[in-house]
Amino acid sequence: MLRKSAGALVVIMALLTPGAVSAEGLRLLMLERPGCHYCVVFKRDIAPIYHRAEEGLLAPLVHADLRHDLPEGITLTSRAHVTPTFILLDADGQEVERLTGYPGEDFFWPYVNGMITRALDAGADQP
Repeated sequence: MLRKSAGALVVIMALLTPGAVSAEGLRLLMLERPGCHYCVVFKRDIAPIYHRAEEGLLAPLVHADLRHDLPEGITLTSRAHVTPTFILLDADGQEVERLTGYPGEDFFWPYVNGMITRALDAGADQP
């Protein structure tokens, strides 16, 4: 579970200011490609509800094609080679952490929740 105090405040702020960037500035980039079976499964099972989940409010989902240039302002620690790859980005567009592949929603939700929690905790440690 995300930190209650910061998490609840960020969720409220995200609800009041919808858009492509959360109140913390986090985004979850999904790198995909046409013909990717696991991308189709994710888009069918998770994508329609992601924006309503706490994780989606804290780190809105953005999509990019693995074979094309990244959206402007995004910097990754290394090139992705597998689709889908989910990359948590900070407010500056820098990679924070990634999940390579989609092994199903039972693994996806806790893993993404952990990535967001660690990013929020790291931000709390900043002066």
